[in-house]
Amino acid sequence: MMAVFDTPEEAFGVLRPVCVQLTKTQTVENVEHLQTRLQAVSDSALQELQQYILFPLRFTLKTPGPKRERLIQSVVECLTFVLSSTCVKEQELLQELFSELSACLYSPSSQKPAAVSEELKLAVIQGLSTLMHSAYGDIILTFYEPSILPRLGFAVSLLLGLAEQEKSKQIKIAALKCLQVLLLQCDCQDHPRSLDELEQKKLGDLFASFLPGISTTLTRVITGDFKQGHRIVVSSLKIFYKTVSFVMADEQLINTSNVQAKSAVEHRVAELMVHREADWVKNSGDKLTILIKKITECVSVHPHWKVRLELVELVENLLLKCSQSLVESAGPLLKALVGLVNDESPEVQAQCNKVLRHFADQKVVVGNKALADILSESLHSLATSLPRLMTSQDDQGKFSTLSLLLGYLKLLGPKINFVLNSVAHLQRLSKALIQILELDVADIKIVEERRWNSDDLNAFPKTSATQPWNHIQRRHFRFFTDERIFMLLRQVCQLLGYYGNLYLLVDHFTELYHQSVVYRKQAAMILNELVTGASGLEVEDLHEKHIKTNPEELREIVTSILEEYTSQENWYLVTCIETEEMGEELMMEHPGLQAITSGEHPSQVTSFLAFSKPSSTVCSMNSNIWQICIQLEGIGQFAYALGNNFCLLLMSALYPVLEKAGDQTLLISQVATSTMMDICHACGYDSLQHLINQNSDYLVNGISLNLRHLALHPHTPKVLEVMLRNSDASLLPLVADVVQDVLATLDQFYDKRAASFVSVLHALLAALAQWFPDTGNLRHLQEQSLGEEESHLNQRPAALENSTTAEDITQFLLNYLREKDVADGKVSDFDNEEEEQPVPPKVEENDTHPDVEPPLPLQIQIATDVMERCIHLLSDKNLQIRLKVLDVLDLCVVVLRSHKNQLLPLAHRAWPSLVHRLTRDAPLAVLRAFKVLCTLGSKCGDFLRSRFCKDVLPKLAGSLVTQAPISARAGPVYSHTLAFKLQLAVLQGLGPLCERLDLGEGDLNKVADACLIYLSAKQPVKLQEAARRYVCLITRIPLRLF
Repeated sequence: MMAVFDTPEEAFGVLRPVCVQLTKTQTVENVEHLQTRLQAVSDSALQELQQYILFPLRFTLKTPGPKRERLIQSVVECLTFVLSSTCVKEQELLQELFSELSACLYSPSSQKPAAVSEELKLAVIQGLSTLMHSAYGDIILTFYEPSILPRLGFAVSLLLGLAEQEKSKQIKIAALKCLQVLLLQCDCQDHPRSLDELEQKKLGDLFASFLPGISTTLTRVITGDFKQGHRIVVSSLKIFYKTVSFVMADEQLINTSNVQAKSAVEHRVAELMVHREADWVKNSGDKLTILIKKITECVSVHPHWKVRLELVELVENLLLKCSQSLVESAGPLLKALVGLVNDESPEVQAQCNKVLRHFADQKVVVGNKALADILSESLHSLATSLPRLMTSQDDQGKFSTLSLLLGYLKLLGPKINFVLNSVAHLQRLSKALIQILELDVADIKIVEERRWNSDDLNAFPKTSATQPWNHIQRRHFRFFTDERIFMLLRQVCQLLGYYGNLYLLVDHFTELYHQSVVYRKQAAMILNELVTGASGLEVEDLHEKHIKTNPEELREIVTSILEEYTSQENWYLVTCIETEEMGEELMMEHPGLQAITSGEHPSQVTSFLAFSKPSSTVCSMNSNIWQICIQLEGIGQFAYALGNNFCLLLMSALYPVLEKAGDQTLLISQVATSTMMDICHACGYDSLQHLINQNSDYLVNGISLNLRHLALHPHTPKVLEVMLRNSDASLLPLVADVVQDVLATLDQFYDKRAASFVSVLHALLAALAQWFPDTGNLRHLQEQSLGEEESHLNQRPAALENSTTAEDITQFLLNYLREKDVADGKVSDFDNEEEEQPVPPKVEENDTHPDVEPPLPLQIQIATDVMERCIHLLSDKNLQIRLKVLDVLDLCVVVLRSHKNQLLPLAHRAWPSLVHRLTRDAPLAVLRAFKVLCTLGSKCGDFLRSRFCKDVLPKLAGSLVTQAPISARAGPVYSHTLAFKLQLAVLQGLGPLCERLDLGEGDLNKVADACLIYLSAKQPVKLQEAARRYVCLITRIPLRLF
């Protein structure tokens, strides 16, 4: 490794021969030899020998005559190395080196930049930058004197030309960075040091001469092709706004005299100097406005986020430093800033919001009447053109326009009332919002989707406790598809509600709500967001001293809107067409449709018929569904906005919402459930069950009153239905009287409103079955698995040999004969009851009144009353009602399972109608009736044996035999038909049913004959499996008789 020469003497001894040789012979080799030796010399020694070393290099550059580019490049690179290790301490040397380096890129003959290689251009640019950084202390400031204007102007124009015309990105970026250094804009520390006011003014006067050239050239670079790269545009933007904000700074211009002071410079230089008096400032400001407008329009849509981020910096600098001198540019600058408020880049968004907040803190707009007037005028202009823009622009254009509107509202804050107080502008603004928020209601799926399941509302997804109402149903709009536009519209409305006159806005949009059905949904959406915004919970307030709406006033406004929403004409809208009878006729007359509608609810066919109406009817129903959903969402938003204060409105809001939670339209039911969750969060309830239980007295009272006027309140049963599905046993004593009212009303209107009442009864019995589960040891044989059956078969021989005795067989035969007599009706009901109850007397030994029967539990009384109604409704002409009644009947049997005294007489009365449903009804009814039969068999046992064998078994077996050839020939689609499902249900249910009823061998053989056909390999696999299970089951049943 070469030794380092630390002292000037040692270094001089090494460098002198090389410098002499270079002075004599200017070659690339000599220059490279010198640079190699310089690397072995310390910086301190180089500083002492700086001018000695620079002499041969400068001599080479100044030697007249043509020189090879490679030689000039080597000299410039060597010179740059020396300057990077030393400081220039003399003003004259700095200026001379500056001129010599600049001349390397100039051709005197053509008076244009020389056509030299890219490597040489890069080396010269790097040399100039290093030279300016090597200036020591205040030498850099003495460099910027009026006398340097020609040379500095030449360098600036040279660098601007390279930045604009060069193809190499590397040279472009290097030229722009060097320009930053020349204009004292580089990011290096202490380069230069902080300038005082006088120094800033002096430099401002000097740089003012370059302002036209710098601004116009950089504008062309900035607005050029996007393909040139974002770094070039970012550097150009930075130089542009730093130069403009320095030269046009209000601080420097405020004390400028209109009379130019005489300068002690030569005439040629004096002509180049600029005096920044009022006329010059105005003319320059007007020209810069044109350039700024061009820049903001182009950069606002630049694809790279760093360029848009730099635009935010440009706006901040120019508005903060040049608000007076560039007052005409404030409009385009503010438009650019607010247009980036909702930029897709989070970095740009964050910086934009930061700048807006800074402007609000410094009162840049609000405290500056000129800027506030410009912004108000821009908002006026935008409001005027908004309706046209919302219908003519594409989604991206709408997004940009609404971002602009949102930014204006954020910046103006409370001053937006100046625009809202103008009737013309308020109408324009509201017209645009109403227009763009128009929904597309042509989707038939909204009407088609029905809520068939009987799950409770708690099964729906929980919403967030912090922002529950933000889970708004996705909707389709006519004039846009981008979801971001809807979010922007919501923010706009919230800001209007926060800063604007809420009474004025609510009155205006309520009037639009009344004005036309076409406007109603949009007006409701806007009203919802206005209230949310007025609460201030989701609004970013840039103006901290703004006074929020008084909670009492907000509650009064919400009360008026709530009354409007829940009024008879706006709450009870047509959302479906009732064509149940038509659906039943179709089902009976065209059995082929049954294979299509094999789902649990046949009314899907009804829906199909309903929607064969003209499309306008579908559209109107869709529109009504969305209106109800939007109003429900509004109630949730009101609860969120008011918080605990909403408890005062609970009495008027909860009942209507519960009505909609029980609606058969899926979308309405879901939104109502979400609204109830919002109410829970706002009012401090733990769950929907807690909400209903705590307000059950008020709800029950409302139901009781409305049942008396059912024609006026046809949706009343739905409220009770929702309450039952979402509460617990503690509710039963409160609703007992209402249940009796429901049954009494059903008796009165069974021919008109049976469907809605049967739904309530189903919910009631399902709740009773859940609240009062069976605590006995009853086994549901029909639910046993195949594994258990096989296990019993394996253990059977040993069990019979070891445990069965003669006494057991004798007792079994006696019991069998006695039960057979009971089944044949040879024993009275009274005797039967006495024989069937050998154990209860032990329980009643200590009873002081053994002859008085204890009162029945409340749930047994209710189930008994309901089952009596079901017996009458089993023969209803409407298929849907019959299906619902069969479901209710099934639940009644489950609830009454432990009270045979009540169950058996009712089962006896229900049997004829049930047999009719099993043998002479539509396949759907047969399927549901067979389920009820299986439940009866598991609960009533011997009571059904003879009835089943006589009335049902032959027809079921015959049906299986008849259907077997059809299923054997059918393809894979057959498994989706109703006929297949009926076959499968009968095959799966017959085995456990026969076992439970202890059928005789002859009856079992009938069933076996029907099932053996289904063991064929030609049958569907599921049918084969069901038949195999039955055969496995009956193999052990006859052995019990021996």
